[in-house]
Amino acid sequence: MNLDPIPQDQLTFRLPPTFDDVEAERRHRQERLVAALRLFGRFGFEEGVAGHITARDPEHPDHFWVNPFGMSFKHIKVSDLILVNHEGQVVHGRYHVNQAAFAIHSMIHQARPDAVAAAHSHSVYGKALSSLGTPLEPLTQDACAFYEDHGLFDDYTGVVLETEEGRRIAAALGSHKAVILRNHGLLTVGDSVDAAAWWFITMERSCQAQLLAKAAGPTVSIDHDQAKLTHGQIGNDLVGWINFQPLYDQIVRSDTDMFD
Repeated sequence: MNLDPIPQDQLTFRLPPTFDDVEAERRHRQERLVAALRLFGRFGFEEGVAGHITARDPEHPDHFWVNPFGMSFKHIKVSDLILVNHEGQVVHGRYHVNQAAFAIHSMIHQARPDAVAAAHSHSVYGKALSSLGTPLEPLTQDACAFYEDHGLFDDYTGVVLETEEGRRIAAALGSHKAVILRNHGLLTVGDSVDAAAWWFITMERSCQAQLLAKAAGPTVSIDHDQAKLTHGQIGNDLVGWINFQPLYDQIVRSDTDMFD
């Protein structure tokens, strides 16, 4: 066996794809969207009909693809996705849009042209932390991805059905990657479906870690300088995309019907 080091340029390292064809890019976003929804179902992020992930259409940036109202995350296929315009009308697909999905996500996508995707669900630990009206603390390395990079929508006015409420949520999100919606849950964004989904998954786990740690006793936070350093290392959307890839591989291998 030859034990000479293999040149770096001969090693495989995945990076986000680029596209010259809009149809290929659209299909890519749809497949990643369905994979993210299936993973949300696997991780138990469903709460009845609540929860949605959106992906901006690459050809029509004021339109977004989203899971249909009332369909389980665990069952969604590419053929089930609906395309919604800026007025909340379904322009492609067979199902109704979740009104809350339109009210929130339309304003997020409008306010954040850099955000290709946005994810929101009523996950257990996100809901629990949101009820405290406090932000994530830099208690763990993973939580540092959100250090000074998430907002708090410190209000609750019932189910979000009006775009004005979505506009207020977008303002609370600001330029950050995530926002905690008080008494409601979490919302994350990214420059890819992969990144937005990963931020939600790891934020939910960071909420769980914070709640467990504080229930166990006094906590020790990472100091400001180290938290900022760590955020710079793990808090960008490329890192989010990379972290999503093992999960994508898992769901593609197990759920072979997703892309029908």
